[in-house]
Amino acid sequence: MSRKPDNGTSEKSAANLKALRVQIDKLDQTILEFLNKRASVAAQIGKVKSEHGGEVFSAAREEEVFANILASSKGPLQEVTIKSIFRELISGSRALQRVQKVAFLGPEYSYSHIAALERFGEAVDYMRVGSIAAVFEEVSRKHVDLGVVPLENSTDGRIADTLDMFIRHPSVKICSEVRLMVHHNLLANCKQTEIQHIYSKAQALSQCRNWLSKNMPHASLHEVASTADAARLATTSPNSAAVASRQAAVRYGIEVLYSNIEDYANNETRFAVIGANDSAKTGTDKTALMFQIRHNPGALSDVLQIFKGNKINLTWIESFPYRDAKGEYVFFVDFEGHREDPKIKKALVLLEDLCDTLSVLGSFPLAKLTD
Repeated sequence: MSRKPDNGTSEKSAANLKALRVQIDKLDQTILEFLNKRASVAAQIGKVKSEHGGEVFSAAREEEVFANILASSKGPLQEVTIKSIFRELISGSRALQRVQKVAFLGPEYSYSHIAALERFGEAVDYMRVGSIAAVFEEVSRKHVDLGVVPLENSTDGRIADTLDMFIRHPSVKICSEVRLMVHHNLLANCKQTEIQHIYSKAQALSQCRNWLSKNMPHASLHEVASTADAARLATTSPNSAAVASRQAAVRYGIEVLYSNIEDYANNETRFAVIGANDSAKTGTDKTALMFQIRHNPGALSDVLQIFKGNKINLTWIESFPYRDAKGEYVFFVDFEGHREDPKIKKALVLLEDLCDTLSVLGSFPLAKLTD
């Protein structure tokens, strides 16, 4: 036999709820007031920077803001929520100084676009382009302020097009990095048994090849320019599916048949934010180099010995064929530390003596992984 709710208790609960909502409304007004006050100060900072030729985007300063806020938080909001709120606050404040133009490999909700949103927020003039080469061209010609390009994937390794463009545009610098956990999904508006064609970017298909061969052996795989393009194609082509992000599924109105179909759970892509300048020192930085050495026995070992001798921790190394000279290679490395650190300065001087060519691609804050 069920008991009827006590009218006195019910009325008390309703009164408590109303009081709490009144409290929320007052807090919202206070938050809004302080948000606008903060934005006004940010606008003043922008005016000072403009008078002295300063950059609107400062990865070092933004990382400092995030670090200060997260260190002060005592909950209950999670770190990811707080960072999302302040990312958009910083994005809007940046736009008060000047709306920045950022190029990415499009269309919208490709993984490059998602990485750009993670770094810059919504208050940006985004320019989608058709290739990684086009991102570099737009940055090099100063048609945009910054660009976002994939650098390496934990499953497939280096992104060859990006490394090739650094060789062709050595003046372009890395000012920030974004580490993004990449989750692929099988998207389709038909049943799994009806799928005959699967579209996606080559790297995405590669990162899901075991899952696809096991679960979709009857479907043919087709490479397209981006995962977002694949999602769009899957909505217009009969009996078709795409390997793409959940965000792309929402954007193009397509159903997620299977989630997280990547072959390795820790499937991470690291993106570089490129521009005319790199970043100021934060204390937790990385520096990226590109160099060529003589084709002699032990030449690479001599270079690596300089890092070891100066106690510099390498975080990435790649050899890449130099297409203008058969049999020659360009090496890419990044390591802990900023180019202004004394031991890094010392190492760079020594490296210049050993290398035929040496380019500092930039120093930038060490990024945390974003899921």
